[in-house]
Amino acid sequence: MGKTLDTVYSLQPMACLVVDLPIDHFRLLGVSPTAEAEVVLRTLQRRLDRAPDQGFTHEALSQRAELLRLSADLLSDSSRREDYEAALLELGRDHPDEKAGLELASNREVAGLMLLWEAHAPHEAFQMTCHALQPPQAPALGSGRESDLALLAALACLDAAHQDKNQRRYEAAAMQLQEGLQLLHRLGKFPNQRQALDSELSQLRPYRILDLLSRDLAEQSARREGLSMLEAFIRERGGLEGASADVEVSSERPEVMDQGAFELFFQQIRRFLTVQEQVDLFGNLEKSGSLDASFLGVMALIAAGFSQRKPERVQEARTKLKTLVLEGFDKKPLQGCLDLLLGNVDRAKRRFSNSASSDPELKAWMENHPGDVLASLCEYCRTWLGRDVLPGYRDVDADAVDLDTWFADRDVQAYVESLERQQARQTHFTSPQADDLPPLAIDLGDALPTAMPFTAGLDEKIKEQEDENDSNPPASRPFPWSGLSRLKWPTLPSVTFPSVSVREMPNRGRVLLVGSGVFAALVVVVALWSLIGLREEENPNLVDAQVSAPGKEKPLPKTKDLTADTPKLEEPESPLTVRSASFSLKSDQPTVEELQRLLQGWLDGKAAVLNGEGTAQTTLQAIARPVLIDQVQQQRDADQAAGLKQSIEASIRSVQLISETPQRIALRAELDYRDQTTNREGRVVDQTKPSAFPLTYIFGRDDDGGWRLQAYQ
Repeated sequence: MGKTLDTVYSLQPMACLVVDLPIDHFRLLGVSPTAEAEVVLRTLQRRLDRAPDQGFTHEALSQRAELLRLSADLLSDSSRREDYEAALLELGRDHPDEKAGLELASNREVAGLMLLWEAHAPHEAFQMTCHALQPPQAPALGSGRESDLALLAALACLDAAHQDKNQRRYEAAAMQLQEGLQLLHRLGKFPNQRQALDSELSQLRPYRILDLLSRDLAEQSARREGLSMLEAFIRERGGLEGASADVEVSSERPEVMDQGAFELFFQQIRRFLTVQEQVDLFGNLEKSGSLDASFLGVMALIAAGFSQRKPERVQEARTKLKTLVLEGFDKKPLQGCLDLLLGNVDRAKRRFSNSASSDPELKAWMENHPGDVLASLCEYCRTWLGRDVLPGYRDVDADAVDLDTWFADRDVQAYVESLERQQARQTHFTSPQADDLPPLAIDLGDALPTAMPFTAGLDEKIKEQEDENDSNPPASRPFPWSGLSRLKWPTLPSVTFPSVSVREMPNRGRVLLVGSGVFAALVVVVALWSLIGLREEENPNLVDAQVSAPGKEKPLPKTKDLTADTPKLEEPESPLTVRSASFSLKSDQPTVEELQRLLQGWLDGKAAVLNGEGTAQTTLQAIARPVLIDQVQQQRDADQAAGLKQSIEASIRSVQLISETPQRIALRAELDYRDQTTNREGRVVDQTKPSAFPLTYIFGRDDDGGWRLQAYQ
C-alpha cells in the first residue's frame, strides 16, 4: 500500500473509518500531471458520461461521480493544486520507493476501488476487493455493497489475467482466474461472470502448458505438471484425432480449440518435450485406442533408440510398426530401415525389392541409384533418420546421423549378437517364425554394414512366409486419416508418414507434424553426392569420369515440383513499393497458382495497410479472416500513434502444397522479405535486411464458397 498524503488532500469527509487507496488524484481522474484546468474539466465530464455499465448499483455510481468531482475540484484550483503537487514531490523525495495514496471514507470504498480498476490497476483492485469481502469487514449478505464488490472482483480479475497473459505470465494469469472463480463460487453470484472467467481459464490452458514445458529441464515439478495438463487436454479433445473437437468455433464458445489451431499448438509443444517424454505421452494415449499416438510412439521409440544407442528400443518400434494397419500407406521402406539398423541387411533388401514395395518410383530409384544396393539402403536410411525421425525432440540432435558410429557401438553389437543367438536357437529347435529371422552380422571394418549370412541354408519358403506375414498384419480398425490416400509415395523415395491429424477448422484437413514428411529431391541429392564423396576417397578418378561422361549416368526419376508451373511474380519497380490487394478466390479446387496469387494479395495488402494506404478492413476483407485483419489494423494503429510507417516488400519465392480438403488447405511458402520503418520526418528508425524464410499458411473456405487466409506460422 502506498503512503497516504495528509488528510487535507484526501477524499474523505469526517468519518472514523478510512480506506487507503494506492492512487493519486491525477491517476484517479485520468489526466496528465501537466494538464491544464480546462483539460481537467473536460476529462471530468467525459468520465461522468462514460460510467461503467456492467451492472453496478446506483449508489456506487453516484459515489464514483462524487469522487471524480472532488479530484477535479482540487486539480482545477491553482492554489490547492500547487500545494498538492508540492506534497507529492516531498513524498517522492523522502520515500522514493513508495507510491502516493488517498484516504477514503469506508462508505466510498466501492467507488474508490472502481476508479482504481478503471485506472488500469486491476491487480490492486482485485486484491483490495477480495480483502473487503472477507470478515470482519465483509458486507451484509444480499446487500448492494456485496453485489458491487463481487462484480468488481470478477471484472478486475479478468482484466488482471489479461494483463498477465499479454506479458506471457501464463501461470500467474491462471492463478488469478482460479482465485476469482473460487470467490464467486463462494458468494454464489454472477453466473455469467463465472462462465467468462472459466472460459478464459480454458483458453489459457495451452499457453500454460507451453509455459511449463518450455522451462529448464531441471524444473521437474513444473514439467510434470505441464505433461499432466497436456495429456488431460488431449484426452478431453478426444485424442490427437480430435474426435470430440468437431465443434464449430464461435464467439459463444471461444475456448474450443479447432483442429488447425491444435496442430500449430502441438507443433510448438513437441519441440519442448524430450524423446522419453514423448514416448511416455504417446504410450499413454495409445492405450485409449489412438492410432495417431501409436504411430508417433513408434517414431519416438526409433528416435530414442538411435540417439541413445539402444537397439532394443528400435526392435520395440519395429514390433509395434508391424502390428499397425495403415490403409493406403506402404510400410515396407520404414521396416527396411529398421531391419538395416538391427543388422539384418538381407531382410532390409527384401523390403525394398521390386516384389515388396508398391511404389514404382521407389523401385526405379533403387534400381538406378549409383552404387550397390547396400549403399542405397544406407543412404536412404541416413536421410530418413535425419529428416523424418530425429527432428522434433528437445534432447535429440537431428544432425547427428552417423550409421558408422551406430554399428560400431558395443551395445548395438552386443544386442545384434544376442538376437543372432536367440534366433539361432529358434531356428535349430523350432520352426522359425517369419518375422523373427536372424539378423545378419555387421562387418565393422568397413564404413558401411556388410551382410554376412548367419546360416547357409535359409529356406526360400521362410522368406516367402515372412513377406506374406508382413503384407497381411493382424486385423485392426481402419487408419483414421480421410486424406491418407494422397500420402502415398510421391515420385521419389520420400518418407511420407501419417501424422497427428490436423484441421484448421472443423473440416477434415491434415498437415504432417512428424518431420518434413516429403524429402524427395533432397534424398537423391544427398545420396548422390555422399556416394560420390565416398567413392572419391577410394578412387579419385571416379568424379572426373562421371563429369566427363554425363551421358553414362543413370537417370533419376523426376521430382514433382509444385512450383514448376507457377509463374514468377514480377519484382516491384522500387525496393519498398507495395502492390494493391484485390484478388479473391472462389474455386472449388483452387490451383497452386491461384493460392499463390491469394497469398501474394495478403502480403501486398498487409504491406499497403502498414504503409498507411487504407484500412485493413477494406483492403483485406476478401483475403483474410477477421482475426488476422484486426491484428494488422492494431499494428497499424500502434505505428500511427507513434508516428511511424512501415514500408515492406514481400514476395513468394516458392510454394509447396502440404494438405488439401474441401474446406481447408495448408501451404508452405518461402518468402523474400525486407522492410523499413520511418518516422514522421522520413528518417529510417528500423529496418530488416533482405532475407528469406519459410512460413506455413492455412486457408479456409467460407460459406459462400470463397477461400480466405485464416492462420499462419
